[in-house]
Amino acid sequence: MLVWFAFVALILLLLATDLGLFHRKAHVVSAREGLAWSIVWTTLALTFGVFVYFAYDYKWLGLGLLPDPIEQSAAAPHGVPLDGRAAVIKYLSGYVVEQSLSVDNMFVMAMLFKSFAVPAVYQHRVLYWGILGALAMRGVMIAIGATLIGQYAWILYVFGAFLIFTAVKMMLIDTEHQEPHKNLIVRLTRRYFPVTRKHHGEHFIIRRRGHVLLTPLALALVMVESTDLMFAVDSIPAIFAITADPFLVFASNAFALLGLRSLYFVLASALRAFRYLKVSLAIVLGMVGTKMIAHDWLKEQLGDAFNLYVLGAIVAVLTGGALLSLLITVADEPARTSRGRA
Repeated sequence: MLVWFAFVALILLLLATDLGLFHRKAHVVSAREGLAWSIVWTTLALTFGVFVYFAYDYKWLGLGLLPDPIEQSAAAPHGVPLDGRAAVIKYLSGYVVEQSLSVDNMFVMAMLFKSFAVPAVYQHRVLYWGILGALAMRGVMIAIGATLIGQYAWILYVFGAFLIFTAVKMMLIDTEHQEPHKNLIVRLTRRYFPVTRKHHGEHFIIRRRGHVLLTPLALALVMVESTDLMFAVDSIPAIFAITADPFLVFASNAFALLGLRSLYFVLASALRAFRYLKVSLAIVLGMVGTKMIAHDWLKEQLGDAFNLYVLGAIVAVLTGGALLSLLITVADEPARTSRGRA
């Protein structure tokens, strides 16, 4: 339990430092500032990977003593404990998957901020508290998922089938043209809590004539939390396809969420340029779902470096989707320019 308390304390310290020291005063986060912070969060995530390697290799604080159910086989029906190399590969794979799936979340966030007319100066604040709530929700979901997998190994196949279904759904359903104001959660919130028409600075709640009122900023936060919950239903099974070690699952989720805010400000203005990124994300979900279902056969075919190949394939698909999007966007630019002149 000590390692869990220490890790949660580390995450809370990083969040408190971020808001209390570097973002104490509300301001518009530029793409350049977002990029700088993205580098900081990515560096911290990779540095933590060094700790993961040594902690699992030398069994610090009890890490790496329990078997990972994902590694179960006929010879090891309950899985095998992870050494440093296996643990860090799984941690990085989970981090890449969670970070990439969060990009799809960014499309929805951009739509929400536009729909609720959230001023750019307060968007970081909404994302900050949204991420804090998301960490708590995912912690609970990870605990439930790890318990289910530990008791019912067959649920891995259910998760795998669900991921493949989600991949198909992601290819077919458009999430960019939904109307947040018609969302059930928003309508229920408006029904039971009075909401002001205008923003009141960075406040989520105000008092007026003895009554407590929500602001549109609070509605945006409610929607950010609810949409993250829906995305977590997809992303949590995705990382359980890689590892069922609760600490690795939560650590990769936590660092991916920490970097989500900064990455949003880097990509917010260019999200539409990545037209094939959603296809890449769907392919990744399909891959990890297939891995979860056919794990034993794939490991037999690919050998001990199986998880490293999975990580390489995920990175290759995401990179290919991003590059293809950028190339086609650049190729279409002259045509758009000529139409604009016409």
